[in-house]
Amino acid sequence: MGDQPEAMYPAVVCPTWCAVGSADNLMSEPGRKVKALWRILMVVLSFVFYLSPLTLTAQSAIGNLGQFDRRTLHYGIQVGYTQSKFDLAFSENDTLRETLQGVTSYYAPGFHIAVIGDLRLGNWFNLRLLPGVTLVTRTVNYSWENGYLTSHRLAEKSRNVESVYGDIPLELKFRAVRWQNFRPYLTAGASYGFDFASLRKNRNQTNQSIVRLQPHDLRYSMGVGFDVFLRYVKFAIEFKMAFGLVDLKVQDPDIYIRSFDNLKSRTFMLSFTFEG
Repeated sequence: MGDQPEAMYPAVVCPTWCAVGSADNLMSEPGRKVKALWRILMVVLSFVFYLSPLTLTAQSAIGNLGQFDRRTLHYGIQVGYTQSKFDLAFSENDTLRETLQGVTSYYAPGFHIAVIGDLRLGNWFNLRLLPGVTLVTRTVNYSWENGYLTSHRLAEKSRNVESVYGDIPLELKFRAVRWQNFRPYLTAGASYGFDFASLRKNRNQTNQSIVRLQPHDLRYSMGVGFDVFLRYVKFAIEFKMAFGLVDLKVQDPDIYIRSFDNLKSRTFMLSFTFEG
């Protein structure tokens, strides 16, 4: 028996921009789970760009729903799991800095559901409208000075901020060449969100003050996904990051609000779509 021939499989090379360190630079204080998901997203995106040139030779291998992407307009539904946090800046007020060591926000889970309206713009691009609802919980953590805690034993170390957003995202979808029943794609877009929970008063049901937010939010987003053509529907898995552009802080004399100067949203979403 001689040496076995080496398998002729190409190696998938992850470019330098998807190195683990780049995720740490993009997100300064994420939770471990989100950092791991971001790394997966970078590797997946590298694979998309690696795979796309190979599919140019596979046009004859198209299987299910061969004419689906030629439709001018089609609809679908999207459900997703989210991880959200605040991008915030610690107050520059010297008096507050004598009381607080810092303020941070970490990712917390949420849920998203939307309907999809997809308009074909050509062989490579689609315009998508995805009105939906997102249930979001974000946490603000307070690191008090020891002297302040000694005299204020009831000081809260964290507060949860719950939001119910009505979202209207508009996205441009770039589709790579289809390979059999698989087609990778990229998305970029913007969205408007209205927080229905912001309409409530500044106290919750237990008469504790809450972190109130501006009701209107504008975000930009970037994502990557994979269309899978099943027998009767098109299924997709999508990873997306959304970054807020609006300062959500509502001015309030409460020390829990005055401890930061601005408040913007950041959300990671893993979603599943069904289009027919």
